[in-house]
Amino acid sequence: MRIVLIGAGRLATNLALALHHAGHQLLAVYSRTMTAAAALASRVGAQPTDSLASLPAEADLFILSVKDTALESVFAQAVQGRAGQFFVHTAGSMPMSLFEGHPCRYGVFYPMQTFSKERLVDFAEIPVFLEASDAASLQLLKMLAASISHRIYGLSSADRKYLHLAAVFACNFANHCYALSAKILEQHGLPFSVMLPLIDETARKVHELHPLDAQTGPAVRYDENVISMQQRLLDDDEMRRVYELLSKSIYHQTQ
Repeated sequence: MRIVLIGAGRLATNLALALHHAGHQLLAVYSRTMTAAAALASRVGAQPTDSLASLPAEADLFILSVKDTALESVFAQAVQGRAGQFFVHTAGSMPMSLFEGHPCRYGVFYPMQTFSKERLVDFAEIPVFLEASDAASLQLLKMLAASISHRIYGLSSADRKYLHLAAVFACNFANHCYALSAKILEQHGLPFSVMLPLIDETARKVHELHPLDAQTGPAVRYDENVISMQQRLLDDDEMRRVYELLSKSIYHQTQ
């Protein structure tokens, strides 16, 4: 497929490389800065630009991978002069309906993963959630997704909001707990690396067990002696509140 990529951030970088390696042609890469556009475009043989108006007038697909707050305004500019073209966004929390009222085909192509530019991921194992304005467009998205991933799902905007919410708990909040753990360790001269075997085994367990069945620790049995002692060790009020809320939540969910 001939694809125009609007965005050059973390998700866009991983997606562009996956599409390029799968044999798709990246016609152009847009970013607000030419430096960012050129850095990604050079890796996928595309034309870089920092002007939405200068994007190709036609392509098989225009993929918008920009910040949620900028998505509507960027699309409103990008669709000008491109009536009948096919636009999708890659956002987990934004509805497909933001495209309505414009003379184009549209949809959602949401790869659910945490991305960074420095660490490329294996797209084959990333679940991709799709939605489209019509059956033919959805079929085209399925073909595109199948070229880079083995895990493809149709999902409405209403349900995707809850998927994204669940991902925030499973990824962002879990990673924040790693950061809090690192803070405690650093204060006492210990490296975060000592936690990696524990983190890895915890992640491996939920491949085989439901998370509730895999849960361990003092909060499961609500061991008040241990919980109270550990709360006293925390000299940060916010961390103490987080500890208390999580402990109560674990206890209530596992009973």
